[in-house]
Formats: sequence, structure tokens, C-alpha cells
Amino acid sequence: MSGDPTEIVTRIWTAGVDAVGGYSATMTALGQNRQEQNRLRPDQIIAVGKAAGAMARAALDHFGSIPTLVVTKDGHGEGLPQAVRLIESAHPVPDQRSLIAGQALRETVSAMAHGSKLLVLVSGGASSLAEYPVAGYTLEDLIALNQQLLATGLDIGAMNVERRRFSQIKGGGLLSGFSGQSVQVLAISDVPGDDLAVIGSGIGDAPDTHDFAFDAQIVASNAHARAASVAAAQALELTVQANEEALHDHLETLATTIGARLRDMTSGVMVFGGEPTVVLPPDPGQGGRNQALALSLAREIAGTDGITVLVAGTDGSDGPTDAAGAIVDGTTWGDSAEAALARADSGSYLDHKKALLRTGPTGTNVMDLMIAYRD
Repeated sequence: MSGDPTEIVTRIWTAGVDAVGGYSATMTALGQNRQEQNRLRPDQIIAVGKAAGAMARAALDHFGSIPTLVVTKDGHGEGLPQAVRLIESAHPVPDQRSLIAGQALRETVSAMAHGSKLLVLVSGGASSLAEYPVAGYTLEDLIALNQQLLATGLDIGAMNVERRRFSQIKGGGLLSGFSGQSVQVLAISDVPGDDLAVIGSGIGDAPDTHDFAFDAQIVASNAHARAASVAAAQALELTVQANEEALHDHLETLATTIGARLRDMTSGVMVFGGEPTVVLPPDPGQGGRNQALALSLAREIAGTDGITVLVAGTDGSDGPTDAAGAIVDGTTWGDSAEAALARADSGSYLDHKKALLRTGPTGTNVMDLMIAYRD
């Protein structure tokens, strides 16, 4: 098809993200149980993660007024009823508000009466947004641990194993204080394999031993987002050449392998999902893994006509920046790009090139989504 390539890749990416929105995914999951609404109606809702606000709004619209605690990232809690207790805290590195949030979650769950029902809404980002550390472990220890984990190139599973070791609310710890009748968990997955023990470091997982009824459901994932992007591309009468969760590797390795595929691709679209890893220098500049991968791919397609690539986080943020990612083509790479990559300052370079994608909070979080288009 003809048209502006930037508009085309953005349209396809947006279709994928919209399909896994926290509000719609939660409402759909609850609607599947509408016949049992009264039996399943919770006495308390807790929502934690980047999509917590959207998920909580859906649950409240479905059930009506229920005591609700929401813990989410700064700027992600808009639109909630005034009665909701909202705690916004820091991501990707925790701060004092993360400890306040962790204590609030713990106290809320522990205070629930026998026979009560709890609805837990979990999405990615919870590992940083809420924490209640083991005895003797301080906020400064938490900050140092998370900064180290983020800089060493570990995948999310390995990072969350470490985070669980120092937490009283991760890995089933939060629900170990629940003495009610039942817990229902709805989760938006931002991890490979959609493992509840890894999402948010297992903050919504059940403890090994418990005497309450427990039910968990993954309501949105990267696979769902990619399928919607594929459908959007097909609706534009574009040939889909790939639909893969293939971004689970170091970004330099991904740039080399995917870059070769981009140079060889014929007219059409490739859709990739996952979460690249990156090793950061001691004093990194501006940017996140999506911006770094986008700029690395710009190097691979430099001087090539007709290829446009969008790489962005489905939550609307990429690392500690206000951009979701970037859109690059054969003209993006320039003289200072290599130096920007080396000092982890891809965001500054791409901002100068007007290549950053800024969407604001999307109300979901299912890892990253890459759309490549060749006209």
C-alpha cells in the first residue's frame, strides 16, 4: 500500500497495544464470569503495576463500588474514582513511596476478615513500585540492587529471582498474610512464558501452602498484542512476513540478526515482540532498551530506502524516559550515533533527529513490540 511509512508502523503498533489495554482485557475477563458475578464479587480490590489504574477502573465498572487500593507508576493513576486509595511510586528503581506502597498492600491483605474475597490485579512494573524488604534490608540496598540488575544485562526472569530473595511481599509473600476465603488474580503478562511467579516478581502468586481458594488468569500478553498487529497489517493489505517473540537477547545481537532480515525483506511487515537486554556503562545517558535497539537497527539499515522500523514499550515508557521508543529508517543513522550508543545516550540522539515516539501511559504492559515495514 502507499502512505506515510511512519503513520503505517504507528497504526499497526497502536492496534497491538490497544488490543491488550488493561481496561478492556480486565473487563473481558470479568465478563466471562458474569453469570457468577454475585458469587465472585470481591470484598477488596488491590491493583499493582503499570496497568493497575486501567485494570482497577474496569473492575469497579463491572462490580460497582468496592474498597480499592491501586499502586502504579507516576502519572498512571488518572481517571480513578476519588474513593480509590492511589499510591504512585517509582519505576524502574524504587523509592520511599515504594516502601509505603508495599506496607499498604501488606496491611490491606492482612486486615481482611475470614470468609472475605480478594481480587488482585497485577501487571508489569510491580517489582519496583511496591516493596516490603526482609529485615535488615534498607531502601538504599534496594536501590543499589535494582540499579545493578538493570545494568548487567540480565533477563527479567533472572532479575526477579534476585528481587524475590529480599522481599516479604514477592514470590507469594503478600498473599501469605491472607486469611479469607478466596483470591482471584487477573494478570497482564510482561514476561516470557506468562509465568505468574515472574510477573511483578510473583507479587500475585499464591504461597506454597495456603487454605484459601486460589484462581489466576492471564488476561493479556505479548502474543495477544502481536496477533492484533498482524490483523491490522492484513487489514491494510500488507503481507506479514514474521510474527515472532524474538526480542529476548542482547540488543547488539538482535541488531545484527534482525538487521540482516530487514535488509533482505521484501514489501510487507514483520512483527516482533519480547524484551531486549542491555549492559549499561557506569554513567549512562538518556534512553532505554527500545531506543537503543532502534538506533542499533538504524545502523544496520543505514542508506537503505523503503524500510521503516518502530521499536517501543507497550506501556508507553522506555526505561527512565518519557518516550515509548523510536521510529527509524535508512536516514536516521549519522556521525554521532555510534558515540551515543556507546554511552547509552540513544535517546538524546534520537530526540535531536525527531525520531522518538511519545504516547504517554497506555494502560497496559506486555513487554516490547517492534513493527518493521518495507514499502
